[in-house]
Amino acid sequence: MLEKIKQTADFIRGKVTEMPKVAIILGTGLGQLADEISGKLEIPYQEIPNFPVSTVEGHAGKLIFGTLAGKRVLAMQGRFHYYEGYSMKDVTFPVRVMKALGIETLFVSNASGGMNRDFKVGDVMIITDHINLFPEHPLRGKNYNELGPRFPEMSEPYSLELIAEAKRIAAEQNIRVVEGVYVGTSGPTFETPAEYRYFATIGGDAVGMSTVPEVIVARHGGMNVFGVSVITDLGGFVVEKVSHEEVQAAAGIAQPKMTAIIKGLLAKVG
Repeated sequence: MLEKIKQTADFIRGKVTEMPKVAIILGTGLGQLADEISGKLEIPYQEIPNFPVSTVEGHAGKLIFGTLAGKRVLAMQGRFHYYEGYSMKDVTFPVRVMKALGIETLFVSNASGGMNRDFKVGDVMIITDHINLFPEHPLRGKNYNELGPRFPEMSEPYSLELIAEAKRIAAEQNIRVVEGVYVGTSGPTFETPAEYRYFATIGGDAVGMSTVPEVIVARHGGMNVFGVSVITDLGGFVVEKVSHEEVQAAAGIAQPKMTAIIKGLLAKVG
């Protein structure tokens, strides 16, 4: 694995003159943030050695380097999911490469279903913690000390400093934000009513099919992490049929709010 990470990082370094310190992973329906990046260099995943290829509608499948809010950033326009058939090593491989490239702060975003009765469709939820219900752990197997410790400490998976700053930015710009715990599951089925009730009972506020493995690996590598979920449905307390197209549409409506928060945070990092 170490050799693959090095090979991929070397390939990217050969194309990028100025490497950023901040990376952003854009989830389902949230790829339009990439349109705000200026001076872009785009590398399709297909061209990157050892990279998986995104197969999900709403995930463009490009690595983007450029400037956002005056800061150099790396953006993944499209991520990889366990339900696509990839192993956890594949799903989190891009985060390993980010660390090798010198990324220090990772922003993650996703579309998720809400279980909290105070939430509304289109809300931006600042992730304060997560519950990992994936059937495979991304750190299972041989540990490489070069990548991180065998038993990573996870008392602060999401940076408290960045959470506080995001809340300040939201208040300043009159953006409604909520906070909560994200439950990560394998998918690809949307949740049954009983599953929603279960996730809420164990402490979840929103549920989705990504993010948690990426955050675990980022923290394993010592990165600071900030995460946001866009609430695209309220299946946790309103029995409704949910489609991927509806999730994308709801995420698109919430994009300007998420973009404003991330741009504000970039002024504090990098």
